[in-house]
Amino acid sequence: MDWGAIFSNAAVELISPTTAAYALAALGLAIHFGYTGLLNFGQAGFMALGAYGFAISTLSFGFPVWGAVLVGVGASVVFALVLGIPTLRLRADYLAIVTIAAAEIVRLLFTTNTFQSITGSANGLSGYKGGFAGLNPIPEGRYGFGPFEYNEYDWWLRIVAWSIVALACLFTWQIMRSPWGRVIKGIREDEDAVRALGKNVYSYKMQSLILGGVFGTIAGMIFVLPRAVVPSNYQTSLTFFIYAILLLGGASTILGPVIGSMVFWVLLSFFSGFIARAVEAGWIPFITSIQAGQLRFILVGVAIMLIVIFRPQGIFGNKKELAFVK
Repeated sequence: MDWGAIFSNAAVELISPTTAAYALAALGLAIHFGYTGLLNFGQAGFMALGAYGFAISTLSFGFPVWGAVLVGVGASVVFALVLGIPTLRLRADYLAIVTIAAAEIVRLLFTTNTFQSITGSANGLSGYKGGFAGLNPIPEGRYGFGPFEYNEYDWWLRIVAWSIVALACLFTWQIMRSPWGRVIKGIREDEDAVRALGKNVYSYKMQSLILGGVFGTIAGMIFVLPRAVVPSNYQTSLTFFIYAILLLGGASTILGPVIGSMVFWVLLSFFSGFIARAVEAGWIPFITSIQAGQLRFILVGVAIMLIVIFRPQGIFGNKKELAFVK
């Protein structure tokens, strides 16, 4: 058993772009669910719009990076309005149903053969990273040490991704300390009381849905910069993973989604490497190499369950918010 390789591969996930993308998407869900009380199960749809908006704008229309980002953000605002206008006057369970369905509709639209020339259908899209790579100021070469040694593009992507996460955390921390943030938290606790004080609850909910959705959209762009855009990546399970990260770190915290994403991906990578090598060594004779990939999710799920049982408010959460999460 090569424990060094297992731990090295797990450590790499601490600063990977995927970890940063999930952290940003979970921060968007923290605004929705943790701070506002909106049960949004369509964050995968926002991420898909960001990924496809960026890729299609670059490949089909030749937009520069900033133009592709604006297209993705604009698409997420429209998507949030389409979701929010008919549902935000209703209770949270209706929003959950609508957002799950809407995210699946978005994914299936991207897989249809009708738009294959633009979306790539089930094959997805690739070859859109040139504009982003062209902004890289880092000279060509490999930098770093140990498992954290990457080429210039990988470092550029990590610097940009985690800088965006840091700015999003700072922005969220500031707005949640503002009067707007206090109203949002009041809506989470008792929206009828907030409405009785003369606040337009519907408007505040819409603003929260748009803001958290934009975070998810930008996360979708980060998610596809080290890989191709593949529609199968945006299934409902993606949103469930983000919720697991959110609850792991703390539902209404700033750093919770970031630490939760790191813990989640480190555990997933560790169990993946451990199980694969244990199967090869014959330690788990009743598991095949194909089944080993699914067993890692079971073990990560058990680990998260234990954390939720013994630390139900999350790593950075506090017991005051526990009643809401339940």
